[in-house]
Amino acid sequence: MRIEKIELPFSTSGTSRSLQVMRFGRADARPKIYVQASLHADEIPGMLTAVRLCNRLAALEAEGKILGEIVVVPVANPIGLAQSIQGSAFGRFALADGTNFNRHFAELSLPAAERLRGRLTHDAAENRELIREALRASVQALRATDEISALRRELLRLAIDADVVLDLHCDSEAVTHLYTSTAHALRAAPLAAALGAKALLTAEVSGDHPFDEAVSRTWLELARIFSDYPIAHSCFATTVELRGDVDVSYALADHDTAAILYFATLEGAISMALPPAEPDAVFATPLAGVLPLSAPVAGIVVFECAVGDWIRRGEIVARLVDPISLDETALTSDIDGVLFARTRTRYAIAGQRLAKIAGRDPIRSGKLLSP
Repeated sequence: MRIEKIELPFSTSGTSRSLQVMRFGRADARPKIYVQASLHADEIPGMLTAVRLCNRLAALEAEGKILGEIVVVPVANPIGLAQSIQGSAFGRFALADGTNFNRHFAELSLPAAERLRGRLTHDAAENRELIREALRASVQALRATDEISALRRELLRLAIDADVVLDLHCDSEAVTHLYTSTAHALRAAPLAAALGAKALLTAEVSGDHPFDEAVSRTWLELARIFSDYPIAHSCFATTVELRGDVDVSYALADHDTAAILYFATLEGAISMALPPAEPDAVFATPLAGVLPLSAPVAGIVVFECAVGDWIRRGEIVARLVDPISLDETALTSDIDGVLFARTRTRYAIAGQRLAKIAGRDPIRSGKLLSP
């Protein structure tokens, strides 16, 4: 195991933060798999999984079983990890400017395209290496004007030339679910199945350029720009939501670690015996088919369905109880689908999002991710 420490520019006098990067296998070996946890810094399940993963990888490396390079960043957001408001963690949004830490990563296809003009060939393997070189140079050229932009740049630098990128997150109360590009649904399926995911949500553009799209969609855009040249989609990236934010245990982390190692073995990065039978497949559904359920009125939230339940159109998912008028308002689903996430909040104000149901048919457009 090789440990790299990346210093971030300090935001105010007398303070400093850094990223710690754990590298396994031979530098520059292929395939390269990049795993990061807790970009939303108050989402802890992935952080523990990353720790357990590092322990397993260190043992596998000692046995000579790592064939590629595996890079792990257990704490991808030291800025957000330090944010606390009167004892409550606040790691999704930056206190400095209110932005979501997993939005607005740099769009690299255009600067990379400028570096590639006149250089591409009719050899797909050669083009892949030229594109990786252009992407690395484009990331290096990004200006970091503050601590947050420096964090985004360094995370991109670590992942931009990877074959596989796993961004570990969690929801409020949820079953395991994944987000990935529509083009990568089949590649994501074995990982989703091994994790025991209940939903695999796909979109070409989800909105506001989150981390996984910043590293993978660039290849799709470059293939469009240079349509006369063979360009493979050479970076598979997915956001992995590891259940809810209090689902933190060694048993769950070890389960998720085993699933990641299984997937890394399928990808050729690890030499390890695979289980005799593959886990059941997970059916991919469009992110545009997700129904967000919001509170039409304020009230006490009483859920009548659990995460992971299959919901029928017209079924009551929750009731809102007004403690003043004593009225009850039923919240029903407009679609059939899996209730894959819900809030831990048990009192809601009007308009607050309470749950998400994954349906099979598109029902939305525009920005598809939660704020």
